[in-house]
Amino acid sequence: MWWWGITFVGYMKTLLVLHGAIGAAIQMAPLADALRAHYHVHVLDFSGHGGRVIGDAPFSIELFARDVLSYMEFHGLARVSVFGYSMGGYVGMYLARHHADRVERVMTLATKYWWDEAVAAKEVLMLNPDKIVAKLPTFAGTLMQRHEPQDWKEVLHKTAEMMLAMGAHNPLSTDDYALIDKPCLILMGDRDKMVTLEETLQVYKAVPGAQLGILPGVPHPIEQVDAGMLSFFIDRFMA
Repeated sequence: MWWWGITFVGYMKTLLVLHGAIGAAIQMAPLADALRAHYHVHVLDFSGHGGRVIGDAPFSIELFARDVLSYMEFHGLARVSVFGYSMGGYVGMYLARHHADRVERVMTLATKYWWDEAVAAKEVLMLNPDKIVAKLPTFAGTLMQRHEPQDWKEVLHKTAEMMLAMGAHNPLSTDDYALIDKPCLILMGDRDKMVTLEETLQVYKAVPGAQLGILPGVPHPIEQVDAGMLSFFIDRFMA
């Protein structure tokens, strides 16, 4: 019986879980814990997030994709399936488009796919540290703890710069999605006030063979997503 257990574990699929903008790996812990019974689960912090050194390089989807590839090299992972929440989902799609040999399949939740100057300007308004301190002091404290010893205000500043850059030039176009040849599951919550159904449907229709799921009663924040329900959708897609 012992060797059967070793064989089973050896064939467990590897799943990499990616957090969202101004987020951290610790936010994904409930989902990761729910998935570990069936997968080898890896969770990482992007550059400048979760206490990682911010560095001089501008935040970008390309930078965060390199973070993933470096993590995979360090841990000896040839290919992984990727679940990405919000910005993490965008990174997963970017990897599937530009580093397809390293990706088995991609699942995204609450990912904002459409970026232009107007969208970026609107999103950046929510990243003003002074306003957050004044109006949402509890959230400010959460961000400070999430990114310490780094300066959480700098994390927000560099994220805002990244969003403005994405508004000027979206890293993934509709044509890019059409070239993704990996199985993709695109999820959004029906109470999400940040991501539109229209942009989600646009990507779903562009990616060949993609699957779409709408989670009932689910808003944008990952903390308000039931990990059991989300893991059910992931298990169904990964089977």
